[in-house]
Amino acid sequence: MTDGTSAPAIQETPTRRLPATRHYRGVLRFPAIRQLLRFTGVGVICTAASLGLYALLRPWLGAQLANAVALVLTSLLNTALNRRLTFKIAGGQRRTRDHLNGLVVIAVALVITGSSLGVLHWFNPDATVGDELVATTLSGFLATAVRFSMLRHWIFRRARHR
Repeated sequence: MTDGTSAPAIQETPTRRLPATRHYRGVLRFPAIRQLLRFTGVGVICTAASLGLYALLRPWLGAQLANAVALVLTSLLNTALNRRLTFKIAGGQRRTRDHLNGLVVIAVALVITGSSLGVLHWFNPDATVGDELVATTLSGFLATAVRFSMLRHWIFRRARHR
């Protein structure tokens, strides 16, 4: 190539990773929908465990303390299951920090469900354990929505698109 012209430069196109959603169809192509479905399954398991613990502990600890103990005990299970199943995070990196942040999320849930018990007992001082379970379950729906949002956008934001 002595005539001053050079061979055409080969343009490398950057390797682009296709999104993981490529093989999903319909609403499942949205990561948030898939995560919400998995989160719901985890929630059913943890809610059943929490309600069972609450009903077991309520006679000895009272409503507020039984609610707090049940939520704190099931929060570790909840964070571990959501970490692995909902947001597909494996391995030990950031596990401790994820669980500590999960305690903040559970504290928010505790404020919501504890407030519902407080309101219930304010309106009905003679509420039964069944009434308390209904109140904590209904307020648990709000707590669950808040929990999903906090997990997805704060604690596990690194895995938001899985």
